Amino acid sequence: MPDDISVISGPSSSELANKIAANLQVSPILAEVCIFNDGESKIRLPPIQNKTCVIVQSTYPPTDRHLLQAMMMIRKCSEGQATNIIAVIPYLAYTRQDREFLPGEVVTMSLIARLLESVGIKQIITVDAHSISSLSHFRIDVQNLSSIPLFANYAEEKLRLDMPIVVSPDLGGASRAKTLASVLKTDSIALNKSRDKSTGEVTIDCGKSYYQFGKKDVIILDDIISTGDSIVKACEALRRFGLLGRIFVMCTHALLIKNATQKIMAAGVNDIIATNSIPNEFAKVDLSPIICSPLRAITNMI
Repeated sequence: MPDDISVISGPSSSELANKIAANLQVSPILAEVCIFNDGESKIRLPPIQNKTCVIVQSTYPPTDRHLLQAMMMIRKCSEGQATNIIAVIPYLAYTRQDREFLPGEVVTMSLIARLLESVGIKQIITVDAHSISSLSHFRIDVQNLSSIPLFANYAEEKLRLDMPIVVSPDLGGASRAKTLASVLKTDSIALNKSRDKSTGEVTIDCGKSYYQFGKKDVIILDDIISTGDSIVKACEALRRFGLLGRIFVMCTHALLIKNATQKIMAAGVNDIIATNSIPNEFAKVDLSPIICSPLRAITNMI
């Protein structure tokens, strides 16, 4: 068991951190966290001098709290003379704010990158970042892992689908849908999605696709589900297009804000399958196998 590796379990990702630690055959270190009545966080870590610190902390809501907690842990490891600091942030917040969409908007991803670098982070591992270009704001090494192989394994072992079609709710996710479809040896299409930049209202249609659905099962594949509106509108579009089979939703990061789950299920979805980047009842796909592979390479573990 390597004693120079410390897997630090942040308050947002304790279960995933435990799985990563078990995979690496090290004992996880649970960060001691106190949340005061005014909302401030206080974090305490044990001594980590001359250690490679792997900090596991997703930044889902409350986003800013989890992000600040990640920076607090990184800073403490840096001050404690850690040999190396690797942040595992499966859900990296603010990747959707990677450029100025409307005049006067803050490019928040650029700010997040500077803040994380300033507290001493050396490397970041994330999963299915919403915008690849958002990672270009970092001046340190960022590895963006794909959950597609894990979803493919889950579909083959658990869902018992007969030549389903993989659907992306927008053109931006077309390549991900095509990749999953390729592994499953089936077809894929991407729907035409548009969002009002001021109001956020979403519209989705099937564009110029002439695919004949019939009674095929469908996998709607997305990276992030927040309010669920895009999934609901995708289901409506598919129904208009002649879909009569089952609908399964696969997403990497299931934020599921407010009543998103109820809306999605009411739209006729049979199940939601998500990764454990965010702990909830739909976190059925474990990310630790794909996260531990680059960790072993980074830390020179055999």
